[in-house]
Amino acid sequence: MADRIGFIGLGRMGKSMAANLVKKGFALKVHDLNQTAVNDLTAMGAEAASVADIARDCAIVITMLPSSVEVELLALAADGIFANARPGAILMDMSTIDPLATDKLARLAAAKGLSVVDAPVGRLAEHADRGESLFMVGASDADFARVKPLLDAMGTTTHHCGPVGTGGRTKLVNNYVAVSLTQVNAEALALSQRFGLDITKTLQVLLGTSATNGQLRMNFANKVLVGDTTPGFTIDLAHKDMSLVVNAAHATKVPMPVAAAVHESYSLARASQHGSIDFSGMADVVCELARIDKPRVPKGWTPG
Repeated sequence: MADRIGFIGLGRMGKSMAANLVKKGFALKVHDLNQTAVNDLTAMGAEAASVADIARDCAIVITMLPSSVEVELLALAADGIFANARPGAILMDMSTIDPLATDKLARLAAAKGLSVVDAPVGRLAEHADRGESLFMVGASDADFARVKPLLDAMGTTTHHCGPVGTGGRTKLVNNYVAVSLTQVNAEALALSQRFGLDITKTLQVLLGTSATNGQLRMNFANKVLVGDTTPGFTIDLAHKDMSLVVNAAHATKVPMPVAAAVHESYSLARASQHGSIDFSGMADVVCELARIDKPRVPKGWTPG
């Protein structure tokens, strides 16, 4: 663990991931626009630094940022990562961004003697809190070997999906299913409310048949169904990811009419000022639109 590691982007997921690295003994330099998040990490033993200082001092720089725009800006700016990184350094981007942006960064990095690894995160924010994240990694074998100890410190499951670019593309496939299931669950629960069904009985049926899904069992049960829509993964971010899915499908001539419909459902939720809540809150959004009670389970109920 002699190499110093940089971590840029201490949001809901990134802060927990960085904290797990510090807890596991990695020497960490951190940067974020949110000074409170930086202070929390420095109180644990990390060192605050500028992007340029992180690039100069760190063998591996991790970014966990909202979109392609922020990743490209930090990588390509004059005071950014590529202009200041030492030869042989790795940029490990753990954001969910446009795969074509990852391809572009990988080409530009290679011309400077640098490497790019794309390693977006699976599972939920509470998994990141506990160091139980899943990672989908696109990297050369050599780069994968270098970043694997970091991934092991932040999560429990790592899939080497292939060369750089395959991690992000795998994440889009995963999030297409996860976000679409959230919309399907929301509509199903709203329909059960309209029918006047007992929600716990309905859930027992859904969770006991082939209709079951991880979003319903893991996320809904711990979030919207108990009235908690504080964001782990926001509707805004789900909309962003579905935009990436639809755009990637268009670029590769893959018809995805369901993705397009789900994307617009999230557009409607954002237009209704619900973009900042957890994406399980789509159940509340659909019920509000239908003018029916929001789905809630009794206190103490568990999915079983």
